[in-house]
Amino acid sequence: MFELNPLLHENAWWQHVIMFVGAGVLGYIIGYRSGESKTFLQNQLSSLQSQLESCKASLVKSTPINTSTISIPTIAHTYHTVVEKPDDLKKIEGIGPKIEELLNQNGILTFIQLSQASTYLLKQILQEAGPRFQMHDPSTWPRQAELASAGKWQELKEWQDILNKGKE
Repeated sequence: MFELNPLLHENAWWQHVIMFVGAGVLGYIIGYRSGESKTFLQNQLSSLQSQLESCKASLVKSTPINTSTISIPTIAHTYHTVVEKPDDLKKIEGIGPKIEELLNQNGILTFIQLSQASTYLLKQILQEAGPRFQMHDPSTWPRQAELASAGKWQELKEWQDILNKGKE
């Protein structure tokens, strides 16, 4: 049978010594290189700190703003706006209660406002609301809102029968 003990060979101790010396040299090289990068980073850090200190010093030296020369108007103007009664935007194919709430929060309360809104704006509102709303396609909403604002309910109903969840 084979003897697997490496110490039985005459040169076995030399093999061990060579492995330890090789590992030591390799460790020394790695340590030296990491030390070089460490000193480089320390030098860069001290340079940046000195730049920061000089910026802080120049900021302190700058003259403060004279607040006595700034005049602030003291009269507040009040504007009376007519608040339109919001329409039921759920009558538009593809708009549910949550999307209606989103549109209302973004200032779209009536069919006229919805008909004037661009598809890009509507998509932006849906994207900002999160992934749950991004799957909806608002491309037909302005045209449907235009029909609804004009009171063409029969024409809107016929077109909605053709649509599939607000998509053509």
